[in-house]
Amino acid sequence: MPVTKTAKRALRSSKKKESINKTILSKLEIALKLARKTKSKKNIENAVSLADKAAKRKVIHANKAGNIKSSLSRI
Repeated sequence: MPVTKTAKRALRSSKKKESINKTILSKLEIALKLARKTKSKKNIENAVSLADKAAKRKVIHANKAGNIKSSLSRI
């Protein structure tokens, strides 16, 4: 456990960021599954949008977002 005041503050911050990142990533994974399964234009656009947002927030790497978008465009 953290001892100093700044370490405690950093722990609180990292826990908040972790929960936000998990929700972003889980939404992206669900959207990808749905887009690959149904192959509708609306679902693909939603998944691409979420991939871009996750890359912007640095939850996933920008190149991974590009790979996701490329694979979805082939569907």
